[in-house]
Amino acid sequence: MSAQCEVTAKRAAAAPMSFFERYLTIWVFLCIVVGIGLGQFLPGVFQAVGRMEYAHVNLPVGLLIWIMIIPMLVKVDFGALHEVRNHLRGIGVTLFVNWLVKPFSMAFLAWLFIRHLFAPYLPADQIDSYIAGLILLAAAPCTAMVFVWSRLTNGDPLFTLSQVALNDSIMVVAFAPLVAFLLGISAISVPWATLFTSVVLYIVIPVILAQIWRKSLLRKGQNHFDTTMEKIGPWSISALLATLVLLFAFQGKAIIDKPLVIALLAMPILIQVFFNSGLAYWLNRAVGEKHSVACPSALIGASNFFELAVAAAISLFGFESGAALATVVGVLIEVPVMLLVVKVVNASKGWYERG
Repeated sequence: MSAQCEVTAKRAAAAPMSFFERYLTIWVFLCIVVGIGLGQFLPGVFQAVGRMEYAHVNLPVGLLIWIMIIPMLVKVDFGALHEVRNHLRGIGVTLFVNWLVKPFSMAFLAWLFIRHLFAPYLPADQIDSYIAGLILLAAAPCTAMVFVWSRLTNGDPLFTLSQVALNDSIMVVAFAPLVAFLLGISAISVPWATLFTSVVLYIVIPVILAQIWRKSLLRKGQNHFDTTMEKIGPWSISALLATLVLLFAFQGKAIIDKPLVIALLAMPILIQVFFNSGLAYWLNRAVGEKHSVACPSALIGASNFFELAVAAAISLFGFESGAALATVVGVLIEVPVMLLVVKVVNASKGWYERG
């Protein structure tokens, strides 16, 4: 175990949930109100923003996504990958749930609820787009927020760090093929070139830039790194909220016309969170992993890298698409639902350890 990995893991475990993170759901609600209001009163401004694109990439949103994602990726220490050997059973459960269960279970739930059960209550021309957004949401395992959830459950910090590093490494090569495959079996066509561009813009380049920045900061000492992380911490949430205001400005009319849409889209997301977190938690117990490993494994299996999902949905389907709205619903319910999962795994520790 390298000293740097241990320091990184302990500091990540000690980092408290920020004010913005703790009340993220409230900020998202405010973004809905502000975005819809501005979209109705200043439509010309937002239409001008929507036209600022190059090669199907909206430039203001692209910049906001980078500001949102890169500070999160700076925290990821890919040097922790060697730590996976110390918790092979827990890592095995994490990979199984994240890459073989969660995307496919979401595709099934989206097909069941959106294409069939809720179809009469949703705009017919957006059905495919809603399904695509839900698939994008489930195909990207969570990165930064997992450290917060792990800390709240006294999770093993080195395991948390290693599973995040491994998931991010896999995401670089697996996200695009997995999304293309699931959209294909859902009979939704997506241009490969645009999907590939999204992966390069919102995964590959940010990972490279973040790791270069990380090494540059660490060369000046751990204290300099920590101070910088504290300063740039609000960047991610601020950029996310600005992106949401833009999204809801474009989505305002659709939401006003059909306010039930958000609640209907939340249903498969909620079921997916509880199913996958419960499955990962139980599987870790079945294979004999410690509770401190099972908690972060279950939590990363339930949460999503919603920043990436929002960015990919906008690139592939546009601001006004159902896909963009579906990914935003994921943002809306992420914090309160994950805090509930945290309470459940903490309360069930006695039952878990008796197993």
